[in-house]
Amino acid sequence: MKIKKITTLGILCSLAVITNLLISFPIIPLVSFLRYDPKDIIIVIGGFIYGPLSAMIMSVLTSLIEVFYRNAGGNILIDILMNVISTCSLACVAAYFYKKEHSRKGAIKGLIIGAVLSIAIMCLWNYIVTPIYYGMPREVVAALIVPGILPFNLIKNAINVLVVIYLYKPLVDLLRRNNLANGSEGKVGIAFLIFVIFIILTIILLFLVQYGIIA
Repeated sequence: MKIKKITTLGILCSLAVITNLLISFPIIPLVSFLRYDPKDIIIVIGGFIYGPLSAMIMSVLTSLIEVFYRNAGGNILIDILMNVISTCSLACVAAYFYKKEHSRKGAIKGLIIGAVLSIAIMCLWNYIVTPIYYGMPREVVAALIVPGILPFNLIKNAINVLVVIYLYKPLVDLLRRNNLANGSEGKVGIAFLIFVIFIILTIILLFLVQYGIIA
């Protein structure tokens, strides 16, 4: 990885961590344990500049850093996993389609597809993981999906998509003026493969929960 690319990704990771630290709030009172923060916006922009693999690296790094100041005695592994899945389902997918069709239309297409996948995947993962993480009965979590978990993820992804659309060009122009972004696209295959594995894992876990193998 080139020094310029490492520097740019480092700056973007720092911005993502700072925004996460300064801005974090619940959207739906019914599911106040789910909190919105804008770090995904910065990570999507990083993915648009350098590709989905860079978005995945940023997601992992920011999630690892976040547990040091946000984790309050919870399961650190689950915190990191949920953060990475939530971010990658939007950022990696959006970056993948943008690199396939390098235009505003391709960016919007990728963002919409990524947002839809993120909403679906996070509803499934909250159904699977929340009972384990918070010790809640699964029936209670299932009852929260439509009135709480689904609208939270809809609003969260809508905010992220709209802000990325309006913020991407000014931020990239600023980085380019400072010779920090050269439009290197990176490789898309590895990140997309890892994301497909996440989806398969989600389906497997859902099957195990549905048939009582995981309580």
